[in-house]
Amino acid sequence: MSIREQGYFNEENSADVVISRIAKSTEPRLAEIVGVVTRHLHAAIKEIEPTQDEWMSAIQFLTATGHMSDDWRQEFILLSDVLGVSMLVDAINNRKPSGASESTVLGPFHVPNVPELPMGANICLDGKGEPMLIKGRIMSTDGTPISGAKIDVWQTNDDGFYDVQQKGIQPDFNLRGVFRTSEDGTYRFWGAKPRFYPIPDDGPVGKMLESLGRHPYRPAHLHYIIEAEGFQKLVTHIFDPDDEYIHSDAVFGVKKSLLAKFELIDNPEIIAIEGANSSFYKVVHDFVLAAAS
Repeated sequence: MSIREQGYFNEENSADVVISRIAKSTEPRLAEIVGVVTRHLHAAIKEIEPTQDEWMSAIQFLTATGHMSDDWRQEFILLSDVLGVSMLVDAINNRKPSGASESTVLGPFHVPNVPELPMGANICLDGKGEPMLIKGRIMSTDGTPISGAKIDVWQTNDDGFYDVQQKGIQPDFNLRGVFRTSEDGTYRFWGAKPRFYPIPDDGPVGKMLESLGRHPYRPAHLHYIIEAEGFQKLVTHIFDPDDEYIHSDAVFGVKKSLLAKFELIDNPEIIAIEGANSSFYKVVHDFVLAAAS
């Protein structure tokens, strides 16, 4: 539908007037996006009816968010995360067929070119924390095992920090590893039981959370990127269902299908079978990859 340019702005037709000024030469997708955002923004302003001071506070908040951002810290992504927008964009772009494992947000602490390790290796390089065995299968939606799937995993240490957050304290590539599934689609590695941790809350987004009575914590989890030829890449987590923040993840990343039982193993026979020296936690979780379209 063509929009006739309207030159006279009033409260009732405000969005239509602004949208009508979009030039016909504008790239169509950009025009569509700006039009939708403008219409919803004007509707929100009409519903909220902010005072001039309130609107200036909003401008100052966005300005402070920009000032907080740099090559390492992206406060606008953090804002997107805590408003659930990052997870919504992820969901829209990762719709899966029935039976396929669900995705969740990548997070800011992935590191490329992590060394590939033999199956069964221990990614906990400093030996700290409670040992944890993680294993399972990678398969297709019809149950066929996927051999040679690449599994890129990373997690926090027992203190709730990733290695890149503690340079000089944790070894490089601590609690990170890349593995390839066996012919039967199985994977297995050792790590450490992760714990909850806060997202960065020392900036304007953190202050906003505090003002809203919200905490900044993410429940304990492990990150996965799983890739295999002929299948869609899966970016996801598995979560500890007993974590105190499992029902209130600050970035809304938890999905029911991604809950994995973190089982304490203290039976001497099982400890011996798994090649451990003492009690440990065990997580068994399978992933199902969707075929590439």
